[in-house]
Amino acid sequence: MDKQVDLLVIGGGAAGMSAALFAKLNGLEVLLCEKAGQVGGTSATSGGTVWAPGSHLSVQAGVPDDVEQARIFLKSVVGNRGGEELREAFLASSADMIRELDEKTTVKLNACLAHPDYIKNQPGEALGGRALAPAEFDGRVLGADFQYVRPPRPEFMGLGGMMVNRSELNALLNPLSSLQNLMTTFKVVLPYFLSRLRFSRGTRLVMGNALVGSLFYNLKQQHVPVWFNSPLQELLLENGKVVGAKIQTEQGLQTIRTRQGVVLATGGVGWNTQLREQLFPKAMLKDSLSPTSNTGDGLTQAIAVGAKLDPSVDSSVLYFPCSIHTHANGYKAIWPHIILDRAKPGVIAVNDDGKRFVNESDSYHDFCMAQIRSNQGKDKIQSYLICDHTAIQKYGLGFVLPGAKQLNYYLKNNYLYSANTLDELAKKVGIQPQGLVDTVQRFNHLVEQGEDTDFGKGTGVMNRFNGDPEVKPNPCLGKVEQGPFYALAVTPMDCASSGGLAGDIYGRVLDHNNQVISGLFACGNDLSSIFKGTYPGPGTTLGPAMVFAWRIAQFAAGKLVEQPISNMQQRRSA
Repeated sequence: MDKQVDLLVIGGGAAGMSAALFAKLNGLEVLLCEKAGQVGGTSATSGGTVWAPGSHLSVQAGVPDDVEQARIFLKSVVGNRGGEELREAFLASSADMIRELDEKTTVKLNACLAHPDYIKNQPGEALGGRALAPAEFDGRVLGADFQYVRPPRPEFMGLGGMMVNRSELNALLNPLSSLQNLMTTFKVVLPYFLSRLRFSRGTRLVMGNALVGSLFYNLKQQHVPVWFNSPLQELLLENGKVVGAKIQTEQGLQTIRTRQGVVLATGGVGWNTQLREQLFPKAMLKDSLSPTSNTGDGLTQAIAVGAKLDPSVDSSVLYFPCSIHTHANGYKAIWPHIILDRAKPGVIAVNDDGKRFVNESDSYHDFCMAQIRSNQGKDKIQSYLICDHTAIQKYGLGFVLPGAKQLNYYLKNNYLYSANTLDELAKKVGIQPQGLVDTVQRFNHLVEQGEDTDFGKGTGVMNRFNGDPEVKPNPCLGKVEQGPFYALAVTPMDCASSGGLAGDIYGRVLDHNNQVISGLFACGNDLSSIFKGTYPGPGTTLGPAMVFAWRIAQFAAGKLVEQPISNMQQRRSA
């Protein structure tokens, strides 16, 4: 026996760090083990939004959110796919988790005034208040420990290491177009250069990097030990109970015994080939947006002690539509098409037959689900974003940023293709020419009408949120008519796994008979999604991850008494 703690947390993403932090706040002795040399995991490269219904932060921001409306929304979105008890537990604890985080730590979230739910035109959907965004975090407070925060992907940092908010992008791309843009540019760029005098990248953290940076800082403040380069090797099982784990460290194999249990938060499926073959569509790319250190260790070790793998109903994968630019050195730069281009006027998506298959302004996950359905039976799931010169100049396309920055470079390197006519473009990229010509002609006719009656582009609050508000009457509709024309291949990639370990309302892992495996907990992507393969809104991975981390800590500390879910519902009704 090398060490004994109350709670051993495996994985240093937002879920694992939240579990460790809340456990420490509840008086438990905690150890966090991270496989990689930095904390953050997938959370560090995400938008960092936390979907947390009914928080006091929404009230303070003037956009109060109602838990009952969230309940109605989820009932409409998830339907009869199951998981009602888990979602009820999530709704019951969401506001409490946010309040404890806000009052007992320096991790700060802000209720978004406008960040709509993803599934449009549903009862109970919210425009703002339900999604919470991380406040900026100054990485300098970590001192030398700043090096242990996983940075975003290189392609999402400017000037070799500078993070930028979405609201600042236009100003930085056009610094001389107005005095306000120039001031914004100075405000962002000057502190960046100053920080580079001491640090390897910019210390002004935003989005997911701000969330994981502030969580890590609070762990340090609470004196929670974090072991880096310490992967899980084996769970210790005695008389059907998990009593600890073996951890491979730089000093050798360590045995950690636990009084309350082990929490798995290793990031889900990730790059694990066997699990990907079991849960993912066969035509999926082998590449993943997960850190390469994420190889499904939590899932495989739990399965080895009898845990049940619980695939999600619609999809065990949550997707981003991505385009890939392979550099000369072999590095694959990946652009997730989330908000900047698909919903904009003058941009459509087609398959090899040249026909549209989706509302281009729907959420990234729903876009990919339509892409998969429309390419069923094919060896490769790939579609194309099509736009004209006006659109690419104004809005950009993938790595080609607004203003058509570096357009010629990306054309030369075959990241995207262009031609003076649609027929010529189709032949160049392998699209059925007449199909594309007919589709664009039909789409332009719909633009003239001001309504996309074929797929509904620009219908619903969420669709319009990512459009161009200056375009009337539909901010997502614009003709594709000004040559040259452009085509960019996009394919679905996993941003997270939805299928994971079966668990109960306390985050305890279940076996194949749906019985609790005592001493074993899971949260984050290691726990099967409570939304059963749907993607209701921004932050609906991080929201449940942090809420169930809170519930696990409360339960392990004896502050969340085991009770039937019906009691929770009765209290709510009262």
